[in-house]
Amino acid sequence: MKNNTPGFKTQCRVLASLLLILLLHTATPLWAASSANIPLDSPVYLYLDKLAGFGLITSDIKGIKPFSKAEAARLLREAEQNLGGGNGASDRFGTELIGQIRALIPRETALLDNPDKKPPVLDFTPVSSLRFRYAWLDGAPRNYQRPVHDPGDDGVFGIGSGLRPKNPPDATAMQRGGEGTPLLENNNGTILSQGHNGEVRWGSEWYWSDQAVALFEPSLQTYGADTRIRLNRGYVKLGGGGIELEAGKDENWLGLGYRGAVTLTNNAENFTLVKLSSPEPIEVKYIGAVKYSLIASRFDSTIVNGAERQPWFYAMKLSVKPTAGLEVGFNLGRQVGGPGVNNSLGDTLRGLIGGTNADNSNGLAGIELRYRIPWLRNTELYGEFSGEDTALFWPIVESYVAGFYLPRLTDDGRNDFRFEFFQGNQILYTHGTFPNGYIYKNMPIGHSQGGATQDFFSRYSHWFSARNNLALEYIYTNRGMADRIPGQSIERKHAGRIFWNLPVSAVLDAQLGYGIEKVTNLNLVDGVGQTNQLGKFEIRYKY
Repeated sequence: MKNNTPGFKTQCRVLASLLLILLLHTATPLWAASSANIPLDSPVYLYLDKLAGFGLITSDIKGIKPFSKAEAARLLREAEQNLGGGNGASDRFGTELIGQIRALIPRETALLDNPDKKPPVLDFTPVSSLRFRYAWLDGAPRNYQRPVHDPGDDGVFGIGSGLRPKNPPDATAMQRGGEGTPLLENNNGTILSQGHNGEVRWGSEWYWSDQAVALFEPSLQTYGADTRIRLNRGYVKLGGGGIELEAGKDENWLGLGYRGAVTLTNNAENFTLVKLSSPEPIEVKYIGAVKYSLIASRFDSTIVNGAERQPWFYAMKLSVKPTAGLEVGFNLGRQVGGPGVNNSLGDTLRGLIGGTNADNSNGLAGIELRYRIPWLRNTELYGEFSGEDTALFWPIVESYVAGFYLPRLTDDGRNDFRFEFFQGNQILYTHGTFPNGYIYKNMPIGHSQGGATQDFFSRYSHWFSARNNLALEYIYTNRGMADRIPGQSIERKHAGRIFWNLPVSAVLDAQLGYGIEKVTNLNLVDGVGQTNQLGKFEIRYKY
């Protein structure tokens, strides 16, 4: 959908002003050692969450990922300084977790331990990480493409009306894209075929002293008789600490959700991008700890009424932590310009800062909050509120992510539980000028379940040790509860998954996984059912 008021303009001005303030009024150095990013499916994030659950980490900012290895080392040092040093069960478990993180980021922890020792001018690690995956799939993905009812006449938080014009009773918008692979969301656009599949990802890192880093991570995938080689991640980064410039192909996650976020996740294939960000937080006077990310890329080329459309894409994220327990985030994603639309100066400027129904852009923006409750075993509450349109500043056409995380379901921290809810508005990720909407390589770039959806996610895990843990997940998803048109039925999906991570040797870890789901009224067609199963086995080296 298009913006019908200047609300996005106001939001962009607020973000730009805050970024200017933090660059001019920082209380900490902006430049620090360059380091590669940690893959979003690395267990390092789980280890850091557990340490925060013990109260050993309080300065973490979760709304912008991936973390750089230098940022993980900084958080590791904080945990080490806060570790009690006793013989209690939590101290022993915390020590295990710290040791495992150290093993996964040896260069960065060595630099942190020896700040006066200058790293080599040229340093090369031919195999910095390695992951082998075998997967067996029995099933077929859901197709998200369908018309949805669009009544218009929106209020805010479901209250009131009139912030967007009321549409005729039969007005529709078109949801597009697809699921990719059943039971395997948020995997850089990985699409498996029926039967046996294999994949190898390996990373190589080059360092120029502490000033720059380059990463090369190709992926070799086999699907039955077919083989495909693609670059999964590959980039050059200059700088670190409070300011870093990155160019290449990489994954990003803007949001506090675990299963998904509204604006940007790693669900689709990674973008080719240019990014300016702060991998480590900056202390800003009167504001607190701040992290930011500005991303520029381009979407797929499509044909609309015989004309090509290929919009530019940019995203902005600002996360602020005014106190140890509170994190606030502001996010914005936007398509603008390109062939097939009006690229005059006036329309382009409106597209960059927000505008009217006549501009050449499509925006999505919102706010998020995370609050950690120390007296409740550091339980975390978090939520994201985003709008596909704005009116009088308020984001409308609303979508939500909300959840809670109990890192210490038991006092020893060996058990944890998470619940997360997502509601995607019926016209989330849709657009008229750019019919593909927020879709890249036919998959949503935000939440994996797409728009016009409700999703309930729960996860329980038990930790036998830092490298040996078992997780159980249950997911319920429906489409069509409130946006069906005549002839459509409510699609319901019940899914269960189990994951077991365990050590194989001193340097190798494995993951076993199995998932099964049952879909009724598949693709909103009455009486059509589908049962999907996915089994996988992974071996990981410093991943």
